Amino acid sequence: MGVSTSAAQEGVAVITVDFPPVNALPVQGWYDLAAEVRAAGADPTVRCVVLTAAGRGFNAGVDIKEMQRSAGYDALIGANRGCYEAFAAVYDCEVPVVAAVHGFCLGGGIGLVGNADAIVAADDATFGLPELDRGALGAATHLARLVPQHLMRALYYTSRTVTAQELHRHGSVWRVVPRERLHHAVLELAREIAAKDGSLIRLAKAAINGIDPVDVRRSYRFEQGFTFEANLGGVADRHREAFVSSKEEER
Repeated sequence: MGVSTSAAQEGVAVITVDFPPVNALPVQGWYDLAAEVRAAGADPTVRCVVLTAAGRGFNAGVDIKEMQRSAGYDALIGANRGCYEAFAAVYDCEVPVVAAVHGFCLGGGIGLVGNADAIVAADDATFGLPELDRGALGAATHLARLVPQHLMRALYYTSRTVTAQELHRHGSVWRVVPRERLHHAVLELAREIAAKDGSLIRLAKAAINGIDPVDVRRSYRFEQGFTFEANLGGVADRHREAFVSSKEEER
């Protein structure tokens, strides 16, 4: 359980997230993920990073139960800062990051894949931001990198999800493959990227980031301020508590 890095093939580092049962990451998990991504990108032998996950789905966001168990604002602040660090680590990684997505990709998962350089998805993958239903505001910055503006707004306001096939039509998912072929497909793309000159691929990543029209770090941090405002007003805590209660009833 946790975050681990392995070498799948020459030039490719595979970072796997494994927090059963649904990959809802605790505060420390986001920091651990950030550290693994930064370390892989700094390794001169690595020319591409694959970000993947074990279990039922790619990512279910933050561990809301951890937040509700914690007194005061420490867990909320920790989750905000941890997500910020993990998303930034993916974006700032010195080499391209390819996300391999299966099952659900929700909340913080959108922050990760929205900042990745490419996405390969299983045909069972769904993407969405249930933030308003969880008393939070954030990652619209990253959803806007996956879909057009008006669709992003409708998805954000309704908390609906979209399929991998829909994102493929929008051009934000590279390939959609059967679940059993996901690992092979993502390594195929990673291998093609890793075949490039290591120095040039790093320059290319820096150049592409440099021409981005939106500063993803600043815009996401701006969003996070409204999450904290919702928390101070009490509305966020009510929604989180309702979510935790509903999960307890399902057990």
